[in-house]
Amino acid sequence: QVQLVESGGGLVQPGGSLRLSCAASGFTFSNNFMRWYRQTPGKERELVAGISATGGSTNYADSVKGRFAISRDNAKRTVYLQMNSLKPEDTAVYYCKAPLIGTWGQGTQVTVSS
Repeated sequence: QVQLVESGGGLVQPGGSLRLSCAASGFTFSNNFMRWYRQTPGKERELVAGISATGGSTNYADSVKGRFAISRDNAKRTVYLQMNSLKPEDTAVYYCKAPLIGTWGQGTQVTVSS
């Protein structure tokens, strides 16, 4: 059974940092590129960052470039999203996904507010 479990969200002040984790099971994690998305109420899910299967290639939405960093540990079957210099507009539910697999996790809420 394919499963993705996101964690690490929470409430943080503007300018703060959070590190999200996504633990994967039920498929060959090391063969799959991974992506982080986010969604706010009333809006479509937005692609935030992606990473290749080996971790050697990454890409980011313009809105987070220079502030967020995606990484992965294939031995732990986990993908991470380090979020720095957080802004109120980063507030959203964050999801990870293996696009070739198609399963979504339950998401983790990130709220940036003073």
